[in-house]
Amino acid sequence: MRHAATILLAATLALAGCSSGGHTDAKPSPTPTTDPGDKFVMSVIDAHLDSYATGVPAVPPANELKQFPPKWCEALEAGHSVKWMLSIRGGDLYPVGETWGTEQTDAYRLVLLGVQAYCPRWEKTVRQELRDSGEY
Repeated sequence: MRHAATILLAATLALAGCSSGGHTDAKPSPTPTTDPGDKFVMSVIDAHLDSYATGVPAVPPANELKQFPPKWCEALEAGHSVKWMLSIRGGDLYPVGETWGTEQTDAYRLVLLGVQAYCPRWEKTVRQELRDSGEY
């Protein structure tokens, strides 16, 4: 009787899709991936930076904005500071285009938003540098 109960339990579990090995044939649903550039542009829009308050559209063109964060991440990887990146004598990576500009206070915020979207491992470092300099 005990043997029959064990066989019945195993059969029930098999029919229910359970197994003692924890293996199932069900595939997890894919998680949507977000392009870091799109994430960055959306965060800039959501930030309502003063630099872009009077512009039409509300923020600079996305294709122009998206060019900056990868360069900022490269500079951070190379050991440079935010101050260096935004300096004309340093990295010359100040966020400005032909038809738009960014106030300095907003530039620091923009760098932080870009780092959050493109290279989040540097966020803590950037945030600390901005706090230490009094810019954040």
